Amino acid sequence: MAEPVPVAWPPAPIRTERLVLRGSEAGDRAGFIDLFASPEVGTYIGGPRPRKELEVAVPEVPGRRLGHFVAALDGAMIGMVTLDRRDAGRPGHARPEGGTADLGYMFLPHVWGCGYAAEACAAALGWFAGAFPGEPVVLCTQTANDRSMRLAAKLGFTEVERFEEYGAEQWLGVWHSIPASG
Repeated sequence: MAEPVPVAWPPAPIRTERLVLRGSEAGDRAGFIDLFASPEVGTYIGGPRPRKELEVAVPEVPGRRLGHFVAALDGAMIGMVTLDRRDAGRPGHARPEGGTADLGYMFLPHVWGCGYAAEACAAALGWFAGAFPGEPVVLCTQTANDRSMRLAAKLGFTEVERFEEYGAEQWLGVWHSIPASG
């Protein structure tokens, strides 16, 4: 994520009711491989990657970059949340010049349906609002991904547009932080 203002990374761990959002650690490597190799996780993101390929490609400490959170439950990685700058060349933007933060997330299938994605994404959005006040965030998902569409609505994203990408209809929503009154 390109930084308009200096932001310390990783931030202090963010604690929610049940989770901790933190920077990645060496012990998360197996969880990253499980995420990217999972057929269920890969359904709406181009399919799973071969585990053997991931074993070679995934670094010892994966995902060490600004805006990349590991979601941990009782110390174990169960998913990740990312806030990356959306490439200006891709379709779908909240502002004409592009570069808007793009919320992404992936969770291991055994924790689906427990509300962890909503909890982790809300916490990451809260961090983002404090680090980058007034900046919008976009979320893009296939319209066929019912779970992701429900999560976008729950988090307060509103539709900006729909477009075709990767051979499927995509939904783009935008989220705006509410400035603190004072």
